[in-house]
Amino acid sequence: MFTNKLVPLLFTGTVVLALTACAGVQPVAYTGISSSSQLKQNRDDDAGKVPYKYTAPVVWARYTQVVLDPVVVYQGHDNQFGDMKAADRAALADYMAKTFSDRLAKRFDVAKQAGPNTLRIKLTLTGAESTTLLVGQVMHFDLAGNLYNGVQSIRGGQGAFSGSVSYAVEVYDSVSGQLLKAYVSKQYPNAMNLPAAFGSLSAAKTGLDKGADALVAQLH
Repeated sequence: MFTNKLVPLLFTGTVVLALTACAGVQPVAYTGISSSSQLKQNRDDDAGKVPYKYTAPVVWARYTQVVLDPVVVYQGHDNQFGDMKAADRAALADYMAKTFSDRLAKRFDVAKQAGPNTLRIKLTLTGAESTTLLVGQVMHFDLAGNLYNGVQSIRGGQGAFSGSVSYAVEVYDSVSGQLLKAYVSKQYPNAMNLPAAFGSLSAAKTGLDKGADALVAQLH
């Protein structure tokens, strides 16, 4: 017979095991994007969020303008949207377009067409996870969930039952068409970010905020 003292311990153990098993989707070198064959596995410290990348020698300072292609919602067989509704995918694509455009405008003049000293950037939304309704929020208040999220926060990992977003970035010289940089990324909020746990797409949108800032930082 279980005692009252054993029940919380068993419950906590079950939750911890469940959380440990909840690793989430891992991006791949999506076969349907143009740079797929040039992407290589990333061996650097940021590999957890950028598992595949390609970089050519570039003096970014010589580029002063940017053309941003319309965001593409990836339809390949290896997409990672799961059962996410088309309307939610479209909402994330719209948010991605606005967020990346706003961030890039702080570094470049935004142009409408190709020209000298101008980058062309193609963004492809390849997958997303919604925050699990109720469970994702409860994990910020549950003892075991808070412990797990605290560890994940320190490690830079994804929170329990938290949403995320996956996407590909391809950067070209707008005149020559040369591929200068490409990478696949997965972004999500800090595991202890409570506001981002509310709303099924909030975590994915926070991930796009972080992703836009990360791109701009790489183009300096």
